[in-house]
Amino acid sequence: MSSVRKPVIVRKFSRDWCAGYATASLGAEAGQGEPDLEILDLSGKVLRVAWEQVKWVCYVRDLPAASGAQGDPERLLHKRFATRPRTAGLLLRLTLLDGEEIEGLAANDRSLVEGAGLMLTPPDTRSNTQRIYIPRQAILTLEVVSLIGAAARTRIKTAGPAADQPRLFSGAEETSELTEDGIGSTNADPATMAQELAL
Repeated sequence: MSSVRKPVIVRKFSRDWCAGYATASLGAEAGQGEPDLEILDLSGKVLRVAWEQVKWVCYVRDLPAASGAQGDPERLLHKRFATRPRTAGLLLRLTLLDGEEIEGLAANDRSLVEGAGLMLTPPDTRSNTQRIYIPRQAILTLEVVSLIGAAARTRIKTAGPAADQPRLFSGAEETSELTEDGIGSTNADPATMAQELAL
C-alpha cells in the first residue's frame, strides 16, 4: 500500500461503518484486482473489507471518536444539489444497490469509463465529507444530469478575407526557392537590396 493515507469512513451495505486511514488512490488499488479494501483503524490494526460489502468510502475532515458511536459520521446532510454547482465537471446521479440515491460532481475524464469506481465531490462540501469514492459494484444506475464546463471563453473575431500583403521592397522581383539543405535562398539583386536598405 501507499505510504500516504487519508482519514476515511467506510460505509457498508449492512449500514455499519468503520473509520480509519486508507490510501489516497483507492481507484488504482481496486483496479489492480485487490479483493479487499485495507484500512488502518484508529487503534492501529489493519482491517480488510471486501469490496462487495462497501457502499462508499468517504474522505473526511475529522474522524469520529469510536466506530459505531454515531449513526451518521459522514454528516452527509445533503445528497442532492440544491442549485447548479459552479465547479467544472459532470453532475452525476447514482442509485446504489440498496436503492439510495446520491448526486455528486465527477471529473470529466477517462476514470468514468475505465476506473474501478467513481470519485465524487458531494453536494455539501462544508460537511465532514470532502470526497466520496463509490466502487463500481455498488452502483445500480448512473445518470449524467449535466455537463458543467469551464467559464465561457469569448471568441476572437476573425478578420474577413486577407488583403494583399504589402510589399516591403519595391523593384526587383524576389523569388524564394529551397536549396538542398532546406534553407531558402532569394534570387533578388543584392545591389538593389542594399540600396533599399540604406534608405
